[in-house]
Amino acid sequence: MIAFLGMYDRPELEKDNDLFWSKIRNTLGQGPEKLDRDIDPWKAWQSPDLLLAQTCGCPFRTRLYGEVNLIGTPDYGLEGCPPGYYRSVFIARNEGSKPRLRDFDRRCFAYNEGLSQSGWAAPLIHMQDRDILPGSLLETGGHRKSAQAVLEGEADFAALDALTWELIREHDDFADQLCEVDWTSATPGLPYITAITNDPGPLFQIIKSAIQDLESDSRARLHLKDLALIPAPDYLAVPTPPGPVLTEMKIKARR
Repeated sequence: MIAFLGMYDRPELEKDNDLFWSKIRNTLGQGPEKLDRDIDPWKAWQSPDLLLAQTCGCPFRTRLYGEVNLIGTPDYGLEGCPPGYYRSVFIARNEGSKPRLRDFDRRCFAYNEGLSQSGWAAPLIHMQDRDILPGSLLETGGHRKSAQAVLEGEADFAALDALTWELIREHDDFADQLCEVDWTSATPGLPYITAITNDPGPLFQIIKSAIQDLESDSRARLHLKDLALIPAPDYLAVPTPPGPVLTEMKIKARR
């Protein structure tokens, strides 16, 4: 069986995530002794042996829907978001005055990957609605790497999900060298999923109880508040913009 909670599993939080998983496993009475931290996310998400994983809304609606069961969505109590929802923050280098998002039209945009809701889909929709188009794209492979790319001048701006940004501000010394530019609208957050052959109902109750039973310090470090039940149609209704390849073509056509 596979248990994968890698979406927010920073080194500083590994012990807290291990404790969270142990509470789930002890009540469930089955599952691997340890979280899998070496597996490729897509291999975990698509495995018939998947017991529990956290995925992103964009992969869920574009490739995983119908192949996995949706369990529920953790609520991180994020500002400006309903329970279980999150949003993206555009960030740039802190150069004194607060920039406007329009200032980054035709500038280099760093993103983690093209199937990320918070790093690609939500910010691209937000920019399209305002007739803003990057001048170039830089794929980094991770939200924190996108922030570092902006910090080091490899890109001019990026979009990170709200919880990742909060964790960067808590754990990374470079956070004060970055500034917030704008925020996207809220969309359903990163859901927990299980293999299509597993019943998600008991898992929902077990995870919800594990969140409440988690030691207060660990719960605070993980920002876990509760478990929300967001229906699959709410995920499927979120718009999906063109991917990086088509966006690159549009960028070239504007030059």
